[in-house]
Parts: sequence; structure tokens; C-alpha cells
Amino acid sequence: MALFLEDGVITTVVGNYPKIPDLPAPGKWRSAVEKFQKGQIDEAALRRVEDEVTVEAIRDQLEAGVDLITDGQIRWEDAQTHFARRLRGFHINGLQRYFDTNVYFREPVAEGEVGWAEPITVAEYTFARAHSTKPVKAVVTGPLTLGTLSRNTFYPTLREFVLALARALNGELRALAAAGAEVIQVDEPALCRHKQDYAVFADAMGVLTAGVRATLVLATYFGDLGGVYPQVLSLPFDIIGMDFVAGHRNWDVLSGAPFTKTLMFGILDARNTRVETPEEIVAAVRRISSTVPPERLQVAPSAGLEFLPHGVARRKLRALVEGVRTASEALKGARA
Repeated sequence: MALFLEDGVITTVVGNYPKIPDLPAPGKWRSAVEKFQKGQIDEAALRRVEDEVTVEAIRDQLEAGVDLITDGQIRWEDAQTHFARRLRGFHINGLQRYFDTNVYFREPVAEGEVGWAEPITVAEYTFARAHSTKPVKAVVTGPLTLGTLSRNTFYPTLREFVLALARALNGELRALAAAGAEVIQVDEPALCRHKQDYAVFADAMGVLTAGVRATLVLATYFGDLGGVYPQVLSLPFDIIGMDFVAGHRNWDVLSGAPFTKTLMFGILDARNTRVETPEEIVAAVRRISSTVPPERLQVAPSAGLEFLPHGVARRKLRALVEGVRTASEALKGARA
């Protein structure tokens, strides 16, 4: 399967997808989790339900026409816990608010030397690839985000903690690449909130990506990259994801220096139930194409879609694809 379309602009998603269907459809994932917690079903039964809901998330993306999809992260308790539970050196604590959203995550606590023990997301990636007719990208939570959303009781400085996480997660990226993942996305929403730690972040990205043979995506969201642009263009990533909704200032940020990489253009509002019109998407793609040429443009939601009702997420993806297709045809016509 080709990773990119020959005629330029493609559509993609950032990562997670709603796990719970709209009423009155039965919430089989939530029901299965509750039954598992009560000891009414075993882990194998829970995993079967996760498989079913993952296939449904994949099908929604394919039916919408998205070009580069994810597995929807249906199996993830949250973006931090999913990795910290499987890395050495952590235990999991109580609930904390995830940035400024209305969702919570269980706080990882680093109490010893952090290390990678075994693949965490490889089986999830291979399952998704086997159930998709389109390319699938793997997604990993980055070391700065995992580090800033964890409590560190072991390392003397944030720098040492984040670099240790980068070394550990490098094992995961290498394992994904070895399993055939051609595109690997590193989620770093914390960068927009912790720009003062950019030097630590930049060093960690070098450690994280060392020896990884794949197309690498850096996904930032929940803010803009003002103050760290154009520095981010020197990082070892092929694609940089920027949020143009919560980070509306990114429009001005890009005017500061030429954008030399592929842009994952986060323009679909992942935190608002209003469904954008295809015409709005067309206008946004036309505007960004004056800065980034179509062949280096991926259009996406501003963040993961799990915050939205299931039906809204579906309709937004369909509007995204329709708008991008219309814009692509217009751009091709203008170049002809």
C-alpha cells in the first residue's frame, strides 16, 4: 500500500477515536470493562470486545475515506498509563486532569530506573494493519509528555527523567519499525505547554529516534509552537503536526520561517461538537497551501477525536475528506 497519494494532499487522524457509541446503541466496550473489573468476565473476553470495537473504529475511518489511519487507541486506558504500566520503574497512582480537558488519567509515578521490557503497541499495530485496506500509522506517547504528566520520585532532574524515558521508548519505536510500521507518530502535546524545556525536548528526540527506520511524525496539539519555531524543523522528524484550532496562533508562527517538512495540518476541531462544512475545510487548505505545497500536506483533526460523541466524530471525518478532495482538485486545476 502506498503511504502517500501521488497528487498531494492526504487526510489522516491524530490518534484516538470514541470508544462509546451513540445512544441507543449498546456500549459494549464500557460494559465489558465494568464486567471485567467485577470479575464477571476474564481478560480474554475483554480483549475480544476490544478487538471488535477496534475493528469498528478502523471501519469508520475507512468508510469516511481517510487515507492514513490509526487503530483508534481503543485498548488504551489513557495515553500515559498505556505505556507506564508496561515500562519498568513505574507504579500507577490516582486520577489527574489531562491538560485542560474534562477527562482524567491515572498518574504514573517513577519510583525506579525506567526501562523498556517488551513491545507495548506492536500487537495493536499488527492487528490494525491486518484489518485495514489503507495504510496504518503507529502512535507512541513521547517522553516529554509522559515525563511532565508523571510524578518523578527517582531522577534528580527533569532532564535525566525525560532522557531515560526517551531511551526506553526508543525500544518501542525500534520494535514497531521491525514489525513493519512505516509511519510512527510521537505524540508530544506537552511541548506547547513546556516550551521552556525545549533544550531537554530536542535532546530527548534525538535519543528517542536513534536507529529507527520509518517515516517519523511529531504530533503537537493543545497549543501553538510560537517560541520553538523554526527550531522544531531541525528535529529528526519527517512530518510535524501542528494544531491550528487551540493553536490558532500557528498561522502567524509559520510566517516566521519557511516550513521545510511535511505538515500535519490540524484544522478539524477535535474538541467541539460543531461539524465543519466541507467548504470550511476547502478554505483552510487553500490558505495553508500558500505556505506549504500540497505534496507536503496532510490534513487532520486538531487532536484525537475521543473527546467527541461517536456520531459527531464520524461526520467530522466525512466532512474533512470531502473538503480535502475538493480542495485537491481545485489546486490541481490551478497548477494545470
